[in-house]
Amino acid sequence: ALTRALGAATAREARAMGIHWVFAPVADVNNNPDNPVIHLRAFGEKPAEVARHVRAFIEGAHSSRAAPVLVTVKHFPGHGDTAEDSHHDLATVTASPERLEALELVPFRAAIEAGVDSVMTAHVTVPALEPAGIPATVSPSILTNLLRRDLGFQGLVSTDALDMRGLTRFFDAGEAAVRALEAGADLLLMPANPRAAINAVVAAVESGRLSRQRLDASVRKLLYAKQRLHLDRHRFVNLEALADALNTPEDQALAADAAQRAVTAYNNGQGVLPLADPAKACVFVLPPTRTSTLGGTFAATLATLSPQTRVQTLTPALAPSEIEEAVRFAGTCETVVAAYAAYSAAYPNGAALAGNYPALLERLAALGRPLALVALGNPYPLRHFPTLPALATFSTVEPSEEAAARALIGEAPITGKLPVTLRPPDATAP
Repeated sequence: ALTRALGAATAREARAMGIHWVFAPVADVNNNPDNPVIHLRAFGEKPAEVARHVRAFIEGAHSSRAAPVLVTVKHFPGHGDTAEDSHHDLATVTASPERLEALELVPFRAAIEAGVDSVMTAHVTVPALEPAGIPATVSPSILTNLLRRDLGFQGLVSTDALDMRGLTRFFDAGEAAVRALEAGADLLLMPANPRAAINAVVAAVESGRLSRQRLDASVRKLLYAKQRLHLDRHRFVNLEALADALNTPEDQALAADAAQRAVTAYNNGQGVLPLADPAKACVFVLPPTRTSTLGGTFAATLATLSPQTRVQTLTPALAPSEIEEAVRFAGTCETVVAAYAAYSAAYPNGAALAGNYPALLERLAALGRPLALVALGNPYPLRHFPTLPALATFSTVEPSEEAAARALIGEAPITGKLPVTLRPPDATAP
């Protein structure tokens, strides 16, 4: 229900600002903990659960007939089971056809059944579907045979950004554009060189490589989409109404509710969380860089709600003397908490934490006092600390930091359910 409501709020605010095409939700199944790019963008690692939330978001975004938007699922045919970031390199999905059918494609099927308007491609190779080793974005086998013919999708197909290294390492801007259209795409998103892309498409039509009918089919879809959005009658945004349309009290309350319900306890069998006595706890806030503001709202909320709780904000480049000082500070408290803040890609390739934070945590654990973690964002670094209790927010936005602070001191219940498996990095998958 919250996902459905967030879909409606996203569509309403987007349309108020003149944004008609929403590139959400993410339909990837994030079943690879070392995935450096999907992470928090996915709903989880279970195909059925991801499908439920994808469907709910689409239903919510489509709920306003007065201000409709186009909704997109991405990244087809699935970017969750990769260990590479397609912004910087080519990613590969090595799954068999049977596994693709049972895992990656499940949310996309649900989205198509729910009437999704658009599907965005992934710059990934899928040998089981495209033996030529080219990315899905330029693969007729994936975009036309699988998506159009087998899954029955008749809506708009958008490429992912064509300036990403997952594609540009293979083709220049012009060739990538032509190949994407040949494969079945309708929209060429962000070519590395727009003029070169346009010239290449014109040349391909003039040479007969691309037919005019092929381009007309995509143009017709785009024009029909604009008509469904009433852009032929309502082209402009009412700027005077923006203040009333954005950040309404109802939407702020919705965001706070979603953030609070998402807070999840992990490995809390001893009941360390929430804190029994926040006044006797020390909390370290660990932002990913020296200049990052992540964790600031968490610290400020603690200062407001529990001024007796002692809070220190550190930086990754901790000198040995600073670690010793932090350990002495922690030695004066009954319970120690370390709250790290990270975007989804802040700790790529399964890294524990930034800088000297792991060394700090090792010293804090040796004190013998209860030590807990708070994951303000990416939960996967918790895999490196399997014995420590933790809270996870799965988001770095301010309402999530506020929610984590409330949950830590017992001001709000902890009701979330872990959507991914936090198996230690050296553990064997079942």
